[in-house]
Amino acid sequence: MRLGLDLLFMVPGETGGRETYSRELLRALRETQPDLHVTAFLNRETAAAGPGWWSELPDRAVALPRVWARKQASWALGETVVLTRAASAARVQLLHSPANFGPAAGRFARVLTLHDLMYRLQPELVSKAVRVATDAVLVPAAKRAHRVITATEASREEIAAELGLDRDRIVVIPHGAHPPPRGTRDLAAARARLEAGTRPIVLAVATNVEHKNHPALLAALAELAPEERPLLVIAGHGTDELAARAAELGVGGDARLLGAVSDAELEDLYAVATVYVTATRHEGFGLPVIEAMGRGLPVAASDIPVLREVAGDAGWWFAPEDPRSIATTLRSVLAGGAEVEDRRRRGLAAGRNYTWATTAALTVEAYAAALSAQTS
Repeated sequence: MRLGLDLLFMVPGETGGRETYSRELLRALRETQPDLHVTAFLNRETAAAGPGWWSELPDRAVALPRVWARKQASWALGETVVLTRAASAARVQLLHSPANFGPAAGRFARVLTLHDLMYRLQPELVSKAVRVATDAVLVPAAKRAHRVITATEASREEIAAELGLDRDRIVVIPHGAHPPPRGTRDLAAARARLEAGTRPIVLAVATNVEHKNHPALLAALAELAPEERPLLVIAGHGTDELAARAAELGVGGDARLLGAVSDAELEDLYAVATVYVTATRHEGFGLPVIEAMGRGLPVAASDIPVLREVAGDAGWWFAPEDPRSIATTLRSVLAGGAEVEDRRRRGLAAGRNYTWATTAALTVEAYAAALSAQTS
């Protein structure tokens, strides 16, 4: 099959979970589908970044020279018009748009991965202009896709209700997660780099965008007495910009705001962490939660439907808008005990069930259904 992969959304290293999903799905597809011919469509920023997975994993990478991800009008025109022409010229049989947006027309089957509808369900997080512009591109793409993929049943219900899509056209395919790498890690060196001393480490991993709600974690840290505060480590693109807020709250010395980190650095952080935490307001899946559970970490998380579905009875839950609720939950988890250990073990077992090989196999089934729908 000649597959097209829409990467016009991506700025390498800055687009968080959507980039991870696209990269790991493509890797798994390449490993399991030897007859797959993949053409990746890139924007100017990605093309200018030089070699990377986006040029090494596909059979062919096509840069669209007039499409910029950071220029909204240029990107929207790219998704709706330029990409349709480029995919047709490349003679793809199916185009997969893995990051919420894609073309609504073309002489090829179309699969859209729709991670969530946060812009509609949490409208206070974005401007009216952004909501209108997002609707203009996303809704036609979703309504005219031959299959829509999303990662959880909760997201499927939101999409069906909000957009009026037939549930049979929406396929639930959970994301995968890599198992922890083999071999030993130098935990003492990793702790030393963080200047953690003997303190427990609470880890959060996410790009610094508003719905990830990182400031609530800093506020929760301030709710704890100085002598009981863990070291809060937040990793992800832009998280180093939270330093001023941490200083305002008087917890600058209790937080390490690392910005983007490499895969090896992230594994070190998982290895030395005591607890994983997320105060996100909205998610389509929650990949770091799965990664953390699969590495044996207790998880304290926002009490929202998607994370309840993903973590189940392994999680510890709090109200993400209430720093005191977050602080109380962290205090309970950090205290340890039989209940913490029991939930940790349940999470470890659950986390290991998520693999990219399974994600790829189910995605291939969705491709087949889309191709069938196109010709019927």
